Amino acid sequence: MNNKRYQWIIYIIASVIVVTIAVQVYWNYREYQLNKKHLISKVRQSLDSSVEDYFANITKSSFIITSNDSINSTAKNDTIKFRTKSRKLMFQKIDSTLLKLSEKDSTKVIFFGKGESSPRKNEGKRFPYFKGPEHFTKNIDSIISKVIVSFSKDTLDLEKLNNHISKEFERQNIHVKYALKLKYKTWFGRGDPETKSQSLNLENFPKKHLTVTTKSHSLPHRSKLELYFTNSTVDILKESLISILLSFLLSASVIASIVYLLRTINKQKQLAEVKNDLISNITHEFKTPIATISTVLEAMRSFNVLEDKEKSEKYVGMATTQTKKLHLMVEKLLETASLKQEELKLSKEPFIVNELLESIVGKYKMLNPEKVFNFDNNNGDITINVDAFHFENAISNIIENAVKYGGDKIYTEQKKTNKGVEILIWDNGDGISKNQKDKVFEQFYRVSTGNTHNVKGFGIGLYYTKKIIEKHNGKISIVYNNKGETVFKIELLND
Repeated sequence: MNNKRYQWIIYIIASVIVVTIAVQVYWNYREYQLNKKHLISKVRQSLDSSVEDYFANITKSSFIITSNDSINSTAKNDTIKFRTKSRKLMFQKIDSTLLKLSEKDSTKVIFFGKGESSPRKNEGKRFPYFKGPEHFTKNIDSIISKVIVSFSKDTLDLEKLNNHISKEFERQNIHVKYALKLKYKTWFGRGDPETKSQSLNLENFPKKHLTVTTKSHSLPHRSKLELYFTNSTVDILKESLISILLSFLLSASVIASIVYLLRTINKQKQLAEVKNDLISNITHEFKTPIATISTVLEAMRSFNVLEDKEKSEKYVGMATTQTKKLHLMVEKLLETASLKQEELKLSKEPFIVNELLESIVGKYKMLNPEKVFNFDNNNGDITINVDAFHFENAISNIIENAVKYGGDKIYTEQKKTNKGVEILIWDNGDGISKNQKDKVFEQFYRVSTGNTHNVKGFGIGLYYTKKIIEKHNGKISIVYNNKGETVFKIELLND
């Protein structure tokens, strides 16, 4: 996968994530606004209902029909005369939608349709039970079905109204902080009306709030009742809770899937690069011994080397060395495959660790006389159970990497711990960067140097070392000393 194509995939995936989040935010915002409107409507309806309840209670305590009241159906306008506890009133046009009266003290009557139920059926409900003359009782259900009478002055008792609102909010499961404000007009003589107001719980009320105005017809003439409320976000979010959770789960699932896809693509890209690098290195590693063997065989055939015993043995020795090298490389690849399939079994025996380390360091010192090797044994002989063959190969891989990639001085140190032994190997070279210190233990991973072969290897040495150390119930990691040098740290436990 080329870099340009990979970049386009990144852009597309990022765009999908942004669009997904934007759509979910829009849906949640739209749902929030709808629920906000629903809450406002619910609060307004509760306020209207509370106002009606308030005036219904006033009606129950104020409405009395005297025994001599009657309906004069022969009159020009049907008329009902009755008394309240405080005044005598006359209602006219009782078959109209709004019952008019000779208004005194701002008293009014509202008519809500005909038929269906008699006053007796409404007993115990919002509307009061009326008593009157027999003629009135028999014919009232044919005249009106529901009548609300509002005997009011110019103002309301907001404290009493607040009790009705609290009960209605509790019944409707509305939990908001609210305040009330009543505006009304009064007249003095024939002059212009004066606007007055009264409020409840409005002191220090938050400036950021929602407002509803009651639409109840029971209010006094030219008055306006407003309810301010806040803390509405919690109630609105409760209404949207399921939608928000589903939206969050959907968005999280989509984003997680896309991120997983991106990581998979990135990993596949890295594997492709590693594979190409591995093939290139394997080709080079195998090409050298094969070319050497071919040259030896060609020389033996062309120059009658067989007649010269000394040359013959020399050429055969060269071919044998290269054959062993090929065999060793094949064995490493096969061992790596067996490690991945968990087929490798260790044969552990007690070994003195410092003697094993001295032997390995001595071998590399002889093969690389230009390098300086130091072995530090601070604790004398330490015996642990290891598979000598695989453990020696594991240590050799680290020292070999130090020879190939490191400086001219290579250090090995052994320390005894409470739980076992600690082995430290480092050199004075440039070392391994922190962003690559975990990757170097991955199979076939090599520090990218392009298609160059100044350093030999397949990128399986440290992977093999890590697996062998782990099979010995140990741990290998990369740390940095006070000089900033890269240190391979091996921790082994006593069995």
